[in-house]
Amino acid sequence: MKLRVTLKKSPIGYPEDQKATLRVLRLNKLNKTREFEATPSIIGMLNKVKHLLEIKEVSDDETL
Repeated sequence: MKLRVTLKKSPIGYPEDQKATLRVLRLNKLNKTREFEATPSIIGMLNKVKHLLEIKEVSDDETL
């Protein structure tokens, strides 16, 4: 299963560890979209910053 993730809210004013998580995910600009495999480590990072993101499940045949 893949997840399509879009940064919808700026991390300004949030703790540095949340900003670092977004940098690791390479979500550094508003409305930037990336796709990730739903592994436990990725899901954990997304849960940490889910208040800044829009997350959608995507089937394998409709990738970017």
